[in-house]
Amino acid sequence: MNAETKKKIKTFVKGIPETVGFREPRAKRKVCFVITNRIHYARQEGLLRELQGDPDFELQLVVGSSALLAKYSNVMPTLERRGFVVHEQMLNLIEGGNHAAMAKTAGLAVLELTNTFQKLNPDIVLIRGDRFEQLAAAMTAAYLNKTVAHIEGGDVSGTIDESVRHAITKLAHIHFVTNDDAYRRVLQMGERPEYVFNVGSPDLEFAAGVKRQPDEAMTNRIGVGGAIDFTKPYAMVIQHPVTSEADNLRNVMATLEAIHDLGIQALWFWPNPDAGTDEISGGIRRFREHHDTPHIRFVIDINPRDFVSLLRNAAALVGNSSSGIKEASFFGVPVVNVGTRQQGRLRGENVVDVGYDRDAIRQAVQYQVAHGPYAPSHAYYKPDTSKRIRGALKQVPLYTQKKFNDIQIG
Repeated sequence: MNAETKKKIKTFVKGIPETVGFREPRAKRKVCFVITNRIHYARQEGLLRELQGDPDFELQLVVGSSALLAKYSNVMPTLERRGFVVHEQMLNLIEGGNHAAMAKTAGLAVLELTNTFQKLNPDIVLIRGDRFEQLAAAMTAAYLNKTVAHIEGGDVSGTIDESVRHAITKLAHIHFVTNDDAYRRVLQMGERPEYVFNVGSPDLEFAAGVKRQPDEAMTNRIGVGGAIDFTKPYAMVIQHPVTSEADNLRNVMATLEAIHDLGIQALWFWPNPDAGTDEISGGIRRFREHHDTPHIRFVIDINPRDFVSLLRNAAALVGNSSSGIKEASFFGVPVVNVGTRQQGRLRGENVVDVGYDRDAIRQAVQYQVAHGPYAPSHAYYKPDTSKRIRGALKQVPLYTQKKFNDIQIG
Protein backbone atom coordinates (compact mmCIF):
# COMPACT_ATOMS: atom_id res chain seq x y z
CA MET A 1 0.00 0.00 0.00
CA ASN A 2 1.53 3.31 -1.03
CA ALA A 3 1.72 6.46 1.09
CA GLU A 4 -1.06 8.25 -0.80
CA THR A 5 -3.52 5.40 -0.26
CA LYS A 6 -2.65 5.24 3.46
CA LYS A 7 -3.28 8.99 3.74
CA LYS A 8 -6.71 8.67 2.10
CA ILE A 9 -7.71 5.80 4.40
CA LYS A 10 -6.53 7.69 7.48
CA THR A 11 -8.56 10.75 6.46
CA PHE A 12 -11.65 8.61 5.81
CA VAL A 13 -11.40 6.79 9.18
CA LYS A 14 -10.89 10.09 11.00
CA GLY A 15 -14.25 11.23 9.70
CA ILE A 16 -16.13 8.31 11.29
CA PRO A 17 -17.63 9.33 14.67
CA GLU A 18 -16.51 7.47 17.79
CA THR A 19 -20.04 6.18 18.32
CA VAL A 20 -22.44 5.79 15.44
CA GLY A 21 -26.11 4.99 15.49
CA PHE A 22 -27.32 7.83 17.72
CA ARG A 23 -31.11 8.02 17.74
CA GLU A 24 -33.14 11.14 17.17
CA PRO A 25 -34.90 12.21 20.40
CA ARG A 26 -38.68 11.92 20.65
CA ALA A 27 -41.03 14.01 22.75
CA LYS A 28 -41.23 11.00 25.10
CA ARG A 29 -38.74 8.22 25.50
CA LYS A 30 -40.43 4.84 25.27
CA VAL A 31 -38.95 2.50 27.90
CA CYS A 32 -39.88 -1.18 27.69
CA PHE A 33 -39.30 -3.23 30.86
CA VAL A 34 -39.32 -7.03 30.56
CA ILE A 35 -40.67 -8.98 33.56
CA THR A 36 -39.95 -12.72 33.52
CA ASN A 37 -40.38 -13.53 37.22
CA ARG A 38 -42.01 -11.96 40.25
CA ILE A 39 -38.74 -10.60 41.63
CA HIS A 40 -38.15 -8.56 38.44
CA TYR A 41 -41.33 -6.66 39.20
CA ALA A 42 -41.21 -6.45 42.98
CA ARG A 43 -37.64 -5.23 43.30
CA GLN A 44 -38.11 -2.67 40.51
CA GLU A 45 -41.53 -1.34 41.46
CA GLY A 46 -40.07 1.95 42.70
CA LEU A 47 -38.28 2.49 39.40
CA LEU A 48 -41.38 1.61 37.39
CA ARG A 49 -43.37 4.16 39.38
CA GLU A 50 -40.68 6.78 38.74
CA LEU A 51 -40.90 6.15 34.99
CA GLN A 52 -44.69 5.91 34.97
CA GLY A 53 -45.03 9.26 36.76
CA ASP A 54 -42.57 11.17 34.58
CA PRO A 55 -44.17 12.94 31.57
CA ASP A 56 -40.93 12.54 29.63
CA PHE A 57 -41.35 8.75 29.51
CA GLU A 58 -43.82 6.26 28.12
CA LEU A 59 -43.51 3.05 30.15
CA GLN A 60 -44.17 -0.25 28.36
CA LEU A 61 -44.41 -3.50 30.33
CA VAL A 62 -43.90 -6.98 28.87
CA VAL A 63 -44.65 -9.98 31.11
CA GLY A 64 -43.72 -13.58 30.40
CA SER A 65 -42.12 -16.85 31.57
CA SER A 66 -42.79 -17.82 35.21
CA ALA A 67 -44.26 -14.37 35.96
CA LEU A 68 -47.48 -15.53 34.27
CA LEU A 69 -47.83 -18.88 36.06
CA ALA A 70 -49.95 -19.28 39.18
CA LYS A 71 -47.54 -21.69 40.86
CA TYR A 72 -44.80 -19.05 40.67
CA SER A 73 -47.26 -16.33 41.70
CA ASN A 74 -48.69 -14.73 38.59
CA VAL A 75 -47.81 -11.02 38.75
CA MET A 76 -50.68 -9.83 36.54
CA PRO A 77 -53.23 -9.27 39.35
CA THR A 78 -50.63 -7.35 41.38
CA LEU A 79 -49.67 -5.16 38.43
CA GLU A 80 -53.32 -4.35 37.77
CA ARG A 81 -53.96 -3.51 41.45
CA ARG A 82 -50.91 -1.24 41.45
CA GLY A 83 -52.17 0.65 38.42
CA PHE A 84 -49.67 -0.58 35.83
CA VAL A 85 -50.64 -1.32 32.23
CA VAL A 86 -49.22 -4.50 30.69
CA HIS A 87 -48.70 -3.97 26.97
CA GLU A 88 -47.80 -7.55 25.99
CA GLN A 89 -47.76 -11.05 27.49
CA MET A 90 -45.56 -13.85 26.18
CA LEU A 91 -46.21 -17.52 26.83
CA ASN A 92 -42.70 -18.88 26.44
CA LEU A 93 -41.92 -21.02 29.51
CA ILE A 94 -41.22 -24.69 28.85
CA GLU A 95 -41.36 -26.59 32.12
CA GLY A 96 -39.23 -29.59 32.88
CA GLY A 97 -36.62 -28.26 35.24
CA ASN A 98 -33.67 -29.17 33.03
CA HIS A 99 -31.09 -27.50 30.79
CA ALA A 100 -32.96 -28.21 27.57
CA ALA A 101 -36.10 -26.56 28.97
CA MET A 102 -34.08 -23.47 29.93
CA ALA A 103 -32.51 -23.21 26.48
CA LYS A 104 -35.85 -23.69 24.69
CA THR A 105 -37.54 -21.15 26.99
CA ALA A 106 -34.89 -18.60 26.05
CA GLY A 107 -35.34 -19.45 22.37
CA LEU A 108 -39.10 -18.96 22.54
CA ALA A 109 -38.51 -15.65 24.35
CA VAL A 110 -36.46 -14.45 21.36
CA LEU A 111 -39.33 -15.28 18.98
CA GLU A 112 -41.97 -13.65 21.17
CA LEU A 113 -39.89 -10.56 21.96
CA THR A 114 -38.99 -9.98 18.32
CA ASN A 115 -42.67 -9.45 17.52
CA THR A 116 -43.23 -7.47 20.71
CA PHE A 117 -40.33 -5.04 20.22
CA GLN A 118 -41.27 -4.48 16.59
CA LYS A 119 -44.84 -3.72 17.63
CA LEU A 120 -44.06 -1.48 20.61
CA ASN A 121 -40.99 0.15 19.00
CA PRO A 122 -39.34 1.23 22.28
CA ASP A 123 -36.40 3.63 22.45
CA ILE A 124 -34.91 1.74 25.41
CA VAL A 125 -35.28 -1.89 26.47
CA LEU A 126 -34.63 -2.03 30.21
CA ILE A 127 -33.64 -5.39 31.72
CA ARG A 128 -32.37 -6.61 35.08
CA GLY A 129 -29.96 -9.21 36.30
CA ASP A 130 -28.71 -12.50 34.91
CA ARG A 131 -31.69 -14.65 34.04
CA PHE A 132 -31.56 -16.58 30.77
CA GLU A 133 -34.77 -14.90 29.56
CA GLN A 134 -33.12 -11.51 30.10
CA LEU A 135 -30.26 -12.59 27.83
CA ALA A 136 -32.88 -13.35 25.17
CA ALA A 137 -34.33 -9.85 25.64
CA ALA A 138 -30.92 -8.19 25.34
CA MET A 139 -29.99 -10.15 22.21
CA THR A 140 -33.32 -9.47 20.51
CA ALA A 141 -33.25 -5.76 21.31
CA ALA A 142 -29.66 -5.43 20.10
CA TYR A 143 -30.45 -7.09 16.77
CA LEU A 144 -33.43 -4.77 16.34
CA ASN A 145 -31.23 -1.72 16.94
CA LYS A 146 -32.81 -0.82 20.26
CA THR A 147 -30.80 0.81 23.03
CA VAL A 148 -30.40 -1.73 25.86
CA ALA A 149 -30.13 -0.57 29.48
CA HIS A 150 -28.99 -3.18 32.01
CA ILE A 151 -29.40 -3.15 35.79
CA GLU A 152 -26.93 -5.15 37.95
CA GLY A 153 -24.10 -5.74 35.48
CA GLY A 154 -20.55 -6.43 36.63
CA ASP A 155 -21.32 -8.71 39.58
CA VAL A 156 -19.71 -12.13 39.85
CA SER A 157 -21.37 -15.30 41.10
CA GLY A 158 -19.36 -18.27 39.89
CA THR A 159 -22.08 -20.08 37.89
CA ILE A 160 -23.62 -19.87 34.41
CA ASP A 161 -25.55 -16.85 35.71
CA GLU A 162 -22.30 -14.91 35.77
CA SER A 163 -21.62 -15.72 32.12
CA VAL A 164 -25.15 -14.62 31.21
CA ARG A 165 -24.75 -11.39 33.19
CA HIS A 166 -21.49 -10.51 31.40
CA ALA A 167 -22.97 -11.42 28.01
CA ILE A 168 -25.82 -8.98 28.67
CA THR A 169 -23.25 -6.31 29.57
CA LYS A 170 -21.62 -6.69 26.16
CA LEU A 171 -25.00 -6.37 24.44
CA ALA A 172 -26.12 -3.41 26.58
CA HIS A 173 -25.46 0.26 25.86
CA ILE A 174 -26.29 1.79 29.26
CA HIS A 175 -25.24 0.19 32.55
CA PHE A 176 -26.63 0.65 36.05
CA VAL A 177 -24.31 -1.16 38.45
CA THR A 178 -24.84 -1.65 42.17
CA ASN A 179 -21.36 -1.36 43.71
CA ASP A 180 -17.80 -0.13 43.16
CA ASP A 181 -16.38 -3.54 42.20
CA ALA A 182 -19.07 -4.03 39.56
CA TYR A 183 -18.37 -0.55 38.17
CA ARG A 184 -14.70 -1.41 37.73
CA ARG A 185 -15.47 -4.75 36.04
CA VAL A 186 -17.86 -3.21 33.52
CA LEU A 187 -15.17 -0.72 32.53
CA GLN A 188 -12.69 -3.61 32.21
CA MET A 189 -15.09 -5.22 29.73
CA GLY A 190 -14.60 -2.29 27.38
CA GLU A 191 -17.70 -0.25 28.22
CA ARG A 192 -17.58 3.53 27.94
CA PRO A 193 -17.48 5.24 31.37
CA GLU A 194 -19.98 7.93 30.40
CA TYR A 195 -22.59 5.16 30.02
CA VAL A 196 -21.83 3.35 33.31
CA PHE A 197 -23.69 4.59 36.39
CA ASN A 198 -23.05 3.34 39.94
CA VAL A 199 -26.53 3.81 41.37
CA GLY A 200 -26.77 1.12 44.09
CA SER A 201 -29.14 -1.82 44.17
CA PRO A 202 -32.89 -1.42 43.53
CA ASP A 203 -33.29 -4.55 45.68
CA LEU A 204 -31.98 -2.69 48.72
CA GLU A 205 -33.99 0.42 47.95
CA PHE A 206 -37.05 -1.83 47.96
CA ALA A 207 -36.01 -3.58 51.18
CA ALA A 208 -35.28 -0.30 52.96
CA GLY A 209 -38.80 0.88 52.21
CA VAL A 210 -40.52 -2.15 53.80
CA LYS A 211 -41.56 -1.21 57.35
CA ARG A 212 -44.11 -3.91 58.17
CA GLN A 213 -43.55 -6.54 60.85
CA PRO A 214 -43.87 -10.30 60.21
CA ASP A 215 -47.48 -11.46 59.99
CA GLU A 216 -47.66 -14.67 62.01
CA ALA A 217 -51.21 -15.55 60.99
CA MET A 218 -50.46 -15.05 57.29
CA THR A 219 -47.21 -16.99 57.41
CA ASN A 220 -48.82 -19.97 59.13
CA ARG A 221 -51.74 -19.92 56.72
CA ILE A 222 -49.62 -20.45 53.62
CA GLY A 223 -47.45 -23.47 52.89
CA VAL A 224 -47.40 -26.74 54.80
CA GLY A 225 -45.67 -28.06 57.89
CA GLY A 226 -45.23 -26.81 61.42
CA ALA A 227 -46.46 -23.44 62.64
CA ILE A 228 -43.82 -20.78 63.29
CA ASP A 229 -43.76 -19.08 66.69
CA PHE A 230 -42.38 -15.59 66.10
CA THR A 231 -41.59 -15.11 69.79
CA LYS A 232 -38.76 -17.62 69.26
CA PRO A 233 -35.78 -17.59 66.85
CA TYR A 234 -36.39 -18.86 63.33
CA ALA A 235 -34.22 -19.39 60.26
CA MET A 236 -35.09 -18.86 56.62
CA VAL A 237 -33.81 -21.38 54.06
CA ILE A 238 -33.61 -20.75 50.29
CA GLN A 239 -31.56 -23.16 48.19
CA HIS A 240 -31.90 -22.80 44.43
CA PRO A 241 -30.47 -25.22 41.86
CA VAL A 242 -26.99 -24.49 40.51
CA THR A 243 -27.28 -25.02 36.77
CA SER A 244 -23.57 -25.74 36.29
CA GLU A 245 -23.55 -28.57 38.86
CA ALA A 246 -24.82 -32.11 38.42
CA ASP A 247 -26.03 -33.19 41.87
CA ASN A 248 -28.52 -30.63 43.12
CA LEU A 249 -30.48 -33.32 44.96
CA ARG A 250 -27.50 -34.46 47.05
CA ASN A 251 -26.58 -30.85 47.78
CA VAL A 252 -30.01 -29.85 49.05
CA MET A 253 -30.28 -33.03 51.13
CA ALA A 254 -27.21 -31.93 53.10
CA THR A 255 -28.99 -28.70 54.01
CA LEU A 256 -32.29 -30.45 54.81
CA GLU A 257 -30.55 -32.89 57.14
CA ALA A 258 -28.60 -30.12 58.88
CA ILE A 259 -31.72 -28.01 59.54
CA HIS A 260 -33.60 -31.10 60.69
CA ASP A 261 -30.77 -32.04 63.07
CA LEU A 262 -30.69 -28.57 64.65
CA GLY A 263 -34.38 -28.50 65.50
CA ILE A 264 -34.49 -24.73 64.93
CA GLN A 265 -37.70 -23.27 63.55
CA ALA A 266 -37.31 -22.75 59.83
CA LEU A 267 -39.23 -21.27 56.92
CA TRP A 268 -38.11 -23.24 53.86
CA PHE A 269 -38.82 -21.54 50.51
CA TRP A 270 -39.33 -23.38 47.23
CA PRO A 271 -36.54 -23.18 44.59
CA ASN A 272 -36.70 -21.08 41.43
CA PRO A 273 -37.52 -22.76 38.06
CA ASP A 274 -33.93 -23.16 36.82
CA ALA A 275 -32.54 -26.49 35.62
CA GLY A 276 -32.42 -28.83 38.63
CA THR A 277 -35.54 -27.46 40.28
CA ASP A 278 -37.47 -30.74 39.91
CA GLU A 279 -34.67 -32.63 41.67
CA ILE A 280 -34.74 -30.22 44.60
CA SER A 281 -38.54 -30.03 44.80
CA GLY A 282 -38.85 -33.81 44.68
CA GLY A 283 -36.17 -34.20 47.34
CA ILE A 284 -37.96 -31.76 49.66
CA ARG A 285 -41.27 -33.60 49.23
CA ARG A 286 -39.72 -37.01 49.90
CA PHE A 287 -37.86 -35.71 52.94
CA ARG A 288 -41.07 -34.23 54.31
CA GLU A 289 -42.89 -37.55 53.83
CA HIS A 290 -40.23 -39.63 55.60
CA HIS A 291 -39.23 -37.29 58.44
CA ASP A 292 -41.05 -35.66 61.32
CA THR A 293 -40.58 -31.92 60.68
CA PRO A 294 -42.85 -30.01 63.10
CA HIS A 295 -40.30 -27.17 63.30
CA ILE A 296 -40.12 -26.58 59.51
CA ARG A 297 -42.74 -24.82 57.39
CA PHE A 298 -42.39 -25.22 53.62
CA VAL A 299 -43.54 -22.23 51.56
CA ILE A 300 -43.90 -22.15 47.77
CA ASP A 301 -44.50 -18.42 47.41
CA ILE A 302 -44.88 -15.28 49.51
CA ASN A 303 -45.47 -11.60 48.88
CA PRO A 304 -42.07 -9.87 48.47
CA ARG A 305 -42.83 -7.32 51.19
CA ASP A 306 -43.74 -10.08 53.62
CA PHE A 307 -40.53 -11.86 52.65
CA VAL A 308 -38.47 -8.78 53.51
CA SER A 309 -40.23 -8.36 56.86
CA LEU A 310 -39.49 -12.00 57.71
CA LEU A 311 -35.86 -11.66 56.65
CA ARG A 312 -35.25 -8.55 58.74
CA ASN A 313 -36.31 -10.44 61.88
CA ALA A 314 -34.74 -13.85 61.11
CA ALA A 315 -32.06 -15.39 63.30
CA ALA A 316 -30.25 -16.54 60.13
CA LEU A 317 -30.66 -17.04 56.40
CA VAL A 318 -29.36 -20.37 55.05
CA GLY A 319 -28.86 -21.45 51.43
CA ASN A 320 -27.61 -19.81 48.25
CA SER A 321 -29.96 -16.91 47.50
CA SER A 322 -28.65 -13.48 46.53
CA SER A 323 -30.90 -12.19 49.33
CA GLY A 324 -28.24 -13.46 51.71
CA ILE A 325 -25.60 -11.41 49.95
CA LYS A 326 -27.56 -8.18 49.50
CA GLU A 327 -30.69 -7.69 51.62
CA ALA A 328 -29.40 -9.71 54.59
CA SER A 329 -26.16 -7.71 54.64
CA PHE A 330 -28.17 -4.47 54.67
CA PHE A 331 -30.13 -5.69 57.72
CA GLY A 332 -27.12 -7.36 59.38
CA VAL A 333 -28.87 -10.76 59.39
CA PRO A 334 -26.43 -13.69 59.85
CA VAL A 335 -26.08 -15.80 56.70
CA VAL A 336 -24.81 -19.31 56.00
CA ASN A 337 -24.05 -19.33 52.28
CA VAL A 338 -24.06 -22.91 50.99
CA GLY A 339 -22.10 -23.97 47.91
CA THR A 340 -20.95 -22.08 44.82
CA ARG A 341 -23.97 -20.15 43.53
CA GLN A 342 -22.78 -16.84 45.03
CA GLN A 343 -19.07 -17.58 44.73
CA GLY A 344 -16.86 -14.49 44.47
CA ARG A 345 -19.69 -12.02 45.03
CA LEU A 346 -19.07 -8.91 47.12
CA ARG A 347 -20.36 -9.67 50.62
CA GLY A 348 -20.51 -8.30 54.14
CA GLU A 349 -19.10 -9.72 57.36
CA ASN A 350 -22.48 -11.34 58.04
CA VAL A 351 -21.81 -14.19 55.57
CA VAL A 352 -20.17 -17.51 56.47
CA ASP A 353 -19.42 -19.76 53.48
CA VAL A 354 -19.70 -23.55 53.68
CA GLY A 355 -19.69 -26.47 51.25
CA TYR A 356 -22.36 -29.10 50.71
CA ASP A 357 -21.63 -30.89 53.98
CA ARG A 358 -24.27 -31.69 56.59
CA ASP A 359 -22.01 -31.21 59.62
CA ALA A 360 -20.41 -28.03 58.29
CA ILE A 361 -23.81 -26.49 57.59
CA ARG A 362 -25.13 -27.43 61.01
CA GLN A 363 -22.10 -25.99 62.81
CA ALA A 364 -22.21 -22.79 60.75
CA VAL A 365 -25.90 -22.24 61.52
CA GLN A 366 -25.25 -22.80 65.22
CA TYR A 367 -22.41 -20.28 65.13
CA GLN A 368 -24.40 -17.65 63.25
CA VAL A 369 -27.51 -17.93 65.43
CA ALA A 370 -25.35 -17.64 68.55
CA HIS A 371 -23.52 -14.65 67.08
CA GLY A 372 -26.68 -12.65 66.46
CA PRO A 373 -27.05 -9.56 64.27
CA TYR A 374 -24.07 -7.99 62.51
CA ALA A 375 -23.45 -4.35 61.74
CA PRO A 376 -25.38 -3.40 58.59
CA SER A 377 -23.44 -3.15 55.33
CA HIS A 378 -24.13 -0.51 52.67
CA ALA A 379 -21.91 -2.10 50.03
CA TYR A 380 -24.89 -2.41 47.66
CA TYR A 381 -26.96 0.49 48.95
CA LYS A 382 -27.26 4.07 47.74
CA PRO A 383 -30.19 6.39 48.44
CA ASP A 384 -32.60 7.28 45.65
CA THR A 385 -31.52 4.47 43.32
CA SER A 386 -34.68 4.66 41.20
CA LYS A 387 -34.46 8.44 40.86
CA ARG A 388 -30.83 8.10 39.76
CA ILE A 389 -31.76 5.56 37.07
CA ARG A 390 -34.68 7.68 35.86
CA GLY A 391 -32.45 10.74 35.65
CA ALA A 392 -29.81 8.92 33.62
CA LEU A 393 -32.38 7.41 31.25
CA LYS A 394 -33.77 10.89 30.65
CA GLN A 395 -30.46 12.61 29.93
CA VAL A 396 -28.08 10.09 28.36
CA PRO A 397 -27.79 10.16 24.55
CA LEU A 398 -29.24 6.98 23.02
CA TYR A 399 -27.18 4.99 20.55
CA THR A 400 -27.20 1.51 19.03
CA GLN A 401 -23.74 0.84 17.57
CA LYS A 402 -21.24 0.00 20.31
CA LYS A 403 -17.50 0.53 20.18
CA PHE A 404 -15.03 -1.25 22.46
CA ASN A 405 -13.37 1.18 24.85
CA ASP A 406 -9.74 0.19 25.43
CA ILE A 407 -8.29 1.13 28.82
CA GLN A 408 -4.76 1.00 30.14
CA ILE A 409 -4.19 -1.84 32.63
CA GLY A 410 -1.36 -1.64 35.15
